[in-house]
Amino acid sequence: MLAVFDKSVAKSPEGLQSPQSNSVSALKDGFLAQHFSAVHPGSVTVNLGTSGLLAYSLHKQNPLLPRLFAVVDDIFCLFQGHLENVANLKQQYGMNKTATEVTIIIEAYRTLRDRGPYPAAQVVRDFQGKFAFILYDSSANTAFIAADADGNVPFAWGTDADGNLVLSDDAEIVTKSCGNSFAPFPKGFFFTTSGGLSSFEHPLNEVRPVPRVGSSGQVYGANFKVDAETKKESTGMPRVGSAANWSNNI
Repeated sequence: MLAVFDKSVAKSPEGLQSPQSNSVSALKDGFLAQHFSAVHPGSVTVNLGTSGLLAYSLHKQNPLLPRLFAVVDDIFCLFQGHLENVANLKQQYGMNKTATEVTIIIEAYRTLRDRGPYPAAQVVRDFQGKFAFILYDSSANTAFIAADADGNVPFAWGTDADGNLVLSDDAEIVTKSCGNSFAPFPKGFFFTTSGGLSSFEHPLNEVRPVPRVGSSGQVYGANFKVDAETKKESTGMPRVGSAANWSNNI
């Protein structure tokens, strides 16, 4: 799976950008979508206009960590992995028996967006299993991204030459446009358009980048760690009724 988000949708963390990164533009002339299609035959690309793109393929899929894609009410979601508590989540969100992991993620997000009964960190923490997902809400122009606490699904992200955020389960796809400005997506973290990067296990703590330095001294993006000594300023999460308000207050 692949996502490229314009910086208006997902502002890349500064620590992810490396000096002398040799990055190129992922979106210009369809560069990265074309490369993804060449590497993963039979792929489907969804053009999000100025917001970016999503791409999906079943090529070389791990049967134990299947990829799923769904669109519900202008909410697009790419999911890879397996949730162990699907039955409980279906009940929690009032879904029918045909619901799958990817539609559960969409409904969980929509509930969070529209009613906000739980903090975002708790919503992700309730997903038990091996997973990584990328969600884009076109009505609010917002992204919601997460990976499980053990990093069971390969998942990388990076920053291209235009400052766009690039994410994929294939690190080679990310480095093709981001050069050295890439890293594994941090385990047990989630990312939102307005809230940036947070740990869903320690959501009240600040996050700090730790540069990834190779043997030659070259910097390759950063790993992000929970700062156990520093708490975030408490802003709370208002109970709001629209995507626009939610996206500004998460």
